[in-house]
Amino acid sequence: MAATIKTDTTLSAAVEVARAAAESIAEPGTVGDHEGIVMEAERVGTHLFVCTSPGYRGWHWAVTVARVSRSKVVTVSETHLLPGEDAVLAPAWLPYEQRLAPGDIGAGDVLPYVADDANLEAGWEATGDEDVDHMAQWELGLGRARVLSAEGRDVAAQRWYDGAHGPKADVSLKAPEMCTTCGYFVPMAGALRSVFGVCANEWSPSDGTVVSLDHGCGAHSEVDAPRPEPEQVPEPVLDDLAFETL
Repeated sequence: MAATIKTDTTLSAAVEVARAAAESIAEPGTVGDHEGIVMEAERVGTHLFVCTSPGYRGWHWAVTVARVSRSKVVTVSETHLLPGEDAVLAPAWLPYEQRLAPGDIGAGDVLPYVADDANLEAGWEATGDEDVDHMAQWELGLGRARVLSAEGRDVAAQRWYDGAHGPKADVSLKAPEMCTTCGYFVPMAGALRSVFGVCANEWSPSDGTVVSLDHGCGAHSEVDAPRPEPEQVPEPVLDDLAFETL
């Protein structure tokens, strides 16, 4: 059984020496945190630093340092880039629906069906009674396989409230009044009615979008802008004594 190489305290302390060597050959800003030292032999060790370059995920800057017996002077033997255990492996595969982000869907794209979407729950189901089913499907608008779950509703409400049409938006912070008192505010139906509505003012930057009751903008129906009086311009004076030279 091979004897364990004792850690050299002088080499272990030479972190900045090793970092300077790595930075001398690396792209600026790609030498990351120090990961420790690996003893290669007596008075020979290799310092490892994280490589932060996007093209080298899982790689490490390796700087081998050494010293002669009874000397405190540390010298750099070699500096290179080494792959880690998962450096050449592709990232874990994610299904298409998990890779998509809001805004990725464009014209002609179709969002994949998610059977266990936590934001949805089962909607109306037929009872077999024609009158009851007609009432539920058409008059109450429940003719959908799935509807928003309580979790999905809360997630959407929080996103809208924190977004550009909530109370913390710049336009809202400078607004003279809130949407709740505006004549163009159309309340929503259902559970979200107490917090949100839709703006129906074509002059507003929020026209046609969901706004919170405490949102606001300068297009509020009940406010007015200052109306400066027109400046009085004196009547023109005709100088009868002047003439033009042809």
